[in-house]
Amino acid sequence: MVSETAPTLRLVTYERVSTTRQGRSGLGLEAQRKAIDDFAASKRAEVLERFVEVESGRKNDRPELEKALSMARLTGATLVIAKLDRLSRNAAFLLTLRDSGVRFLAVDMPEANDLTIGIMALIAQQEREAISLRTKEALAAAKARGVKLGNPNGAAALRRAGKGGTALRAAVSANADRYSESLAEIVADIRSEGKTALRDVAGEMNRRGILTRRGGRWHVSNVRNLLIRLEM
Repeated sequence: MVSETAPTLRLVTYERVSTTRQGRSGLGLEAQRKAIDDFAASKRAEVLERFVEVESGRKNDRPELEKALSMARLTGATLVIAKLDRLSRNAAFLLTLRDSGVRFLAVDMPEANDLTIGIMALIAQQEREAISLRTKEALAAAKARGVKLGNPNGAAALRRAGKGGTALRAAVSANADRYSESLAEIVADIRSEGKTALRDVAGEMNRRGILTRRGGRWHVSNVRNLLIRLEM
């Protein structure tokens, strides 16, 4: 009797890091990748390709997710993500996943299916609309009471405290450092492939669809600044 070998599970991985939340989430790229790799090893699965999205929490367009879904669709592979519950409030992501027609797995919620995703997307959209409505109502009520919205004297207050330009520069620098740190593993991965020249790193960042902190394309100059901040 000839025994048949079970087909190898083939995976396309999608890892997402929010530039504004990575530090608070406790689930950066390294932890996501470990969770996925442990899952792949337990299933003796083959990872065909990895896609990494670096985005702000508000951004709904995800070019790397689209690439991951396209690759999974073309190869018949399964899309795997580390943590679905972390994205459970993002209706755009959930709907894209649900409507993709691609098999998917979430390491933290392996029982999730199209119905689960659809319900989560509906709840996420309702929560978003409720938060928006409550915010508008609160602002309208405050305005009706004669409250002046905003802080027109904010800059003056900073100057009186002796923190004007210094505080602003410190905040900008801190934001730039946080963004740079979120790209550290991606840059290390690119350089491990032998692409160490500034122009090559910029080209690969652009090829992967990763945007600069200002939402633009990478050039030699901003790659140099990034490496200086990362001390690489």
